[in-house]
Parts: sequence; C-alpha cells; structure tokens
Amino acid sequence: MERRNFLKKVSAGTAGAIILPTIIPSSVMGKNAPSNKINIGQIGCGRIAQGHDMPGTLQHDVARYIAVSDLDKNRMADGKKLVEDYYKKRTGQDNYVNVKMYDDYKEMLLNKDIDAVVISTPDHWHAQPAIEAALAGKHVYVQKPTSLTVAEGRIMANIVKEKGIILQVGTQQRSSTQFRVAAELVRNGRIGRLHTVKIGLPGDPSGPEAAEMPIPKGFNYDMWLGETPYVPYTEIGVHPQKGYDRPGWLRREQFGAGMITGWGQHHYDSAAWGMDTELTGPISIQAVAEFPKSGLWNVHGDFMAKAEYANGITMYTSGGYPNGIRYEGTEGWIFVSRGDYVASASDPVSKGQRAKALDASDPKILESVIGENEIHLYKSDEQHGNWLECIQTKKEPISPAEIGHRACTICLITHIAMKLNRKLNWNPGTERFENDDQANAMLSRPERFPYGISNIKRK
Repeated sequence: MERRNFLKKVSAGTAGAIILPTIIPSSVMGKNAPSNKINIGQIGCGRIAQGHDMPGTLQHDVARYIAVSDLDKNRMADGKKLVEDYYKKRTGQDNYVNVKMYDDYKEMLLNKDIDAVVISTPDHWHAQPAIEAALAGKHVYVQKPTSLTVAEGRIMANIVKEKGIILQVGTQQRSSTQFRVAAELVRNGRIGRLHTVKIGLPGDPSGPEAAEMPIPKGFNYDMWLGETPYVPYTEIGVHPQKGYDRPGWLRREQFGAGMITGWGQHHYDSAAWGMDTELTGPISIQAVAEFPKSGLWNVHGDFMAKAEYANGITMYTSGGYPNGIRYEGTEGWIFVSRGDYVASASDPVSKGQRAKALDASDPKILESVIGENEIHLYKSDEQHGNWLECIQTKKEPISPAEIGHRACTICLITHIAMKLNRKLNWNPGTERFENDDQANAMLSRPERFPYGISNIKRK
C-alpha cells in the first residue's frame, strides 16, 4: 500500500485487526521443510494466548507448534485442540502434529526439540519463565509487561543479552504502521521541537468482596500464585472456569499493577520511540491516583502522572486524555492510537470511544515524505512474524528485551509514585531513586519459595 493511501485510511480511523486465513492449500506448508521450521512451545493457554499470541504465531509458515503448558488442565487441553485443529484445517491432515502437554513449563524447557517459547501467562509469571527459557537456550516471545518489578526486569534483560537468544516483547503497537509513521514524523522534526507528550490511559473499576472457593480440579493454584503470597482461591480473582473473558487477576495488585502496566507498557514503549528515549528513562516522576477502599480488586482507578526527561520533554499520563499518544511540538501536534484494532475481544476500551488512528494539527504533516537521508525507524509487518524472522536471521527484533525493560520500568516507577504520592527523582543509569530508601525498597518484592527469580538454579 502506498504511503499516501495508507495515511488517508488511518486518518479516517479504519485501521483494523489482521484477519488470518483459515484454509490454505497443503502445498503452502511445504514452503519450509520440517527441518527448517521453528518448533514452538506455548506457556500459558489463556485469553491472550488463544485470542492473540497463538493465532499470531501459527499464521507464519516457519512456526510449528509442538507443545503447550498451562497450570489449568482444561485450558491446556483447549490450547492443544486449537493448534491441532488449526493444522488439520490448514493441511487437511488429521495427524500433522500431536501437541505434547506439560503440567510444568520447566519440563517443556528440557525438550531439546523445542527451539522457542511463547509466554502468555499472567503478569507475575513473565520474567521467571523468560529467564529460565533463555538459560535453556530457547528463544522467547513474552507478553507485556515484561516484569512485575524493576529488579527482575533488569536481571531478565541482562541474561537475555548474556545468552544471545532472541527475545521479543509483545508490544505489538510497534508493528502497527501508524505508530511507526508518527514516531518517524516526530523524530524528523515535522512538528518542530518536541516538548510535551500526553498519553491517554484508563484506570480500572473497583470490585466486589469475594468469598473463598474450592480450588477447581485440575488447577495447580499454588504454582499459579508463584512468587506472590498465598491467598485463598476465588474465581473472580483468578480467571473464569468457563470461557475466556477478561480475568480478575488483572485487577489485583498482587499479580500486577493494573492498567499502568496492562496498557501502559504499550503506550510508553511507543512514546519512547518518538521521543528518542528508548534506552533511558525519565529523571523525575510524580503521580496521584485513586485506589479502591474495599473489595477484591485493588489496582488503581483514575490517575494523573507527570514524568520529566533530561532532553527537556515532559510526559503526562491520564485517563482524561483520549486513549493513545499525542506528541506536541513547537510547530504542531500528532496524535496516534490503535484506531479500530483490538488485540483481544475483551480490550477495555469500547469501539465507540476509539479515536482516529492517526491525526495531526495540519493534514500536510501526515503527507510529509521522510527523505532518504532522514531517520527511518525499524519496520515490522507483524510482531510474531518479526520475532520468527529474527530467530532465523539473528538480527535484533523490533521489541527487544532492553527496550521492553525500559518501557516497563516507566510503568513500574509511575506505580510507585502513585503509592507514595510525591515527586521522585529517578536515575535511569543506575535504575535507582535518588536518596530515597523507601522508594528503592519498592523496586523489588519478597518472593515466596520455591518460586521467583531468586530461586532459579543456574547450571
């Protein structure tokens, strides 16, 4: 698609979700011989896996799913069925692959036939399996946020670099053309000197009280809790036993920080692309937020945050702004959002609330062509496909571990500022707060044995 036609399309707010083919001739499967395929293991078979990560990976011929793992046996069986049904429909063969199921992903990592894993687990189970997969020499696709704490995110990024594996973070906005176009236009001065960025990000509602319930048969609840403290089981605090609606754990601080990390890493990652701050962070952060006073769900609601950067840019984040990113410069502004694209059916913003995918103070800004000698940013057509391609070519993916960690760090230190309700001075070089023991103590959390990165055994 030509650049101008694309811009007309996204400016009208019509950017849509990718529609995957369902029936492809068997001959297509021969594009890559079995020996050249990348054997994939899936860790976590829940909502984001079944609705986004597994279809997103399966669509690429070079990928070959051979294993799934989940702590809920029903979900694991659904994951196996999804893969086998997909290959049956695509190839016409009943036995194209017999997907192996693992109750514990650690056993999967011992399988030498597996080249790479996709991690689609709850937030508190991102960093540990990613680190263990890297130590096992497996390439990794991991959902955002990359970590539950700044400390474990730093360790993950360091080990990925040490082992030389290809890790892609699931910040798929980088593979949406409008986010790259917006960042390129900003980086090349089309709105003058960038001085302000405004990010629209909603909060979550409070929830009801919930009584303890029996742990469902076939669900390893203790391991699901992982490094976090033991709390009684209740369905709305974990995930639905039937169906794949938005799970309750997303609204519990024990397992994540709420929307500041849930969608925050997407928007902070994209904003950093345009701000040219991908490998650093703010020098100060302050925030105010509303938190529920009762009920099971206790992540933040409405909030306002302000981050200052050494290059003079100030970034504001609030649910009061349209969901997306607005870059403001001395000569105009650019706004970018997902438009009509959704990663899963339960994305927390209704279609009627979505803004244009790409907009500007002057339409001519969007028609501007980036010259040959100007800044051209990394181009990817699809996040999972870019990861698979980079496994083959050994080049760096569009959302590597270090950049993912830096974006996640902004989310996490913003959450710390929400809790402390005061301005914090941050050193992005040392990844510590300046002269603030209380804030620095919140960069890590106690880990419940035998789970957590402090309990990983390195050979």
